[in-house]
Amino acid sequence: MLYLVPTPLGNLKDITLRALEVLNAVDVILCEDTRTSSKLLQHYAIQKPLSPYHQHNEHKIVSHIADQLEAGKTMALITDAGTPGISDPAFLIVRECIQRNIKVETLPGAAAFVPALVNSGLPTNRFVFEGFLPLKKGRQTLFKKLATEERTMIFYESPMRLVKTLEEMARYFGEDRICSVARELTKMFEENKRGTLIEVAEYFKSKSVKGEIVLVVAGLPD
Repeated sequence: MLYLVPTPLGNLKDITLRALEVLNAVDVILCEDTRTSSKLLQHYAIQKPLSPYHQHNEHKIVSHIADQLEAGKTMALITDAGTPGISDPAFLIVRECIQRNIKVETLPGAAAFVPALVNSGLPTNRFVFEGFLPLKKGRQTLFKKLATEERTMIFYESPMRLVKTLEEMARYFGEDRICSVARELTKMFEENKRGTLIEVAEYFKSKSVKGEIVLVVAGLPD
């Protein structure tokens, strides 16, 4: 069996009892970065073999992992933070397991876009998750398409590109479109900045931006 196990976004207390139970029970834990995952496991005194599974090696090792699962091993897949498969590796191994009739079980837990959306003050009844925007090819085309999106939009963004993205959105969506930026969720320096796209862009221009970013943007008003 393969378990997909969400891990805390920052605060190590944000892990479920069931997640700890699964991590203690499996034969192997697949993880993005063994150094990052080791801190979590050491905190909870979990001693299990770690095996790297990330976007740079998943195509090469997915069949090997499935072979081990078919041979009877039980594994857990975790990411550095949040739920596997949400802008993180998981899709390939889940698809392979389904094709081979290997049982996959996904535990509920942390995903950065959920608290960012709920805390934004923007409508939550209908929303679309876009993940990371294209860096170059297709970027402008996507902005033009999303300019008429009526649902609340959610994006992940790098702190280095945040201001640029806000300014581009202001150009395509309109400077007065409301947004919310959630930074460093659950961590000591968590910050939520709300306002128009241009106001929030100007705010982050004046300071050093660090940490994980979730950008929530209002849909096109009726």
